[in-house]
Amino acid sequence: MRRPLVAGNWKMHGTRASVAELIEGLGQLALPVSVDVAVFPSSLHIAQVIGAFEGSAIVVGAQDCAQQPQQGALTGEVASSQLLDIGCSLVLVGHSERRLLLGEDDEVVCRKFAAALHEGLTPVLCVGETQQQREAGNTLEVVGRQLSAVVEQLGVAVFARAVVAYEPVWAIGTGLTATPQQAQDVHAAIRAQLAAEDAEVARGVRILYGGSVKAASAVELFGMPDIDGGLVGGASLNADEFGAICRAAGS
Repeated sequence: MRRPLVAGNWKMHGTRASVAELIEGLGQLALPVSVDVAVFPSSLHIAQVIGAFEGSAIVVGAQDCAQQPQQGALTGEVASSQLLDIGCSLVLVGHSERRLLLGEDDEVVCRKFAAALHEGLTPVLCVGETQQQREAGNTLEVVGRQLSAVVEQLGVAVFARAVVAYEPVWAIGTGLTATPQQAQDVHAAIRAQLAAEDAEVARGVRILYGGSVKAASAVELFGMPDIDGGLVGGASLNADEFGAICRAAGS
């Protein structure tokens, strides 16, 4: 049985004061013990959040890592070894905002995935299609290619130590959400693609849904057989809303 995971991606939001307020709100939540909970603050606030949640069930991840795992001469980047040192346990790789706005291709994403694994972090591989690609009927082709890029380079076994997050680009920050069946269809295809390589790995890997996840839609989404939780954006900046999503995953 796969244990649900709800992860909050805070993106480029937060000041020390607002992060402290959010931490306080999250600390007051009664989170279900059957659900893993993670937050991904900006790199500026990782230390603040890790310090606040020490001894808590909430784990902390980073929103990105460098392509090289070790420290070096790469101004402005953060190595996965540094993230591990500060206390992170997960890292997002391949988020659509980085793919589309910052030009990260599958090769770059694969190197970041490998760098995270090399240092013992759990990479959360983000995959998803644009509205144009969905309307052209290319959703499974696009998502399959993004997944294959990692499988072909690193082997399917790496997904025993990773998480996949399906985020339709057209649903990120738009208020639009894939229907539970639309999301399930893609999640099932991802699992089937991995199962064609290794059935045991496919059964165990957690696949999250992301894309304007809110408490109102979470129960039905998380009730689908291949949806193992959510990667939550804007709603994760509201402690009560995020808590309700976590409870939906445990229901």
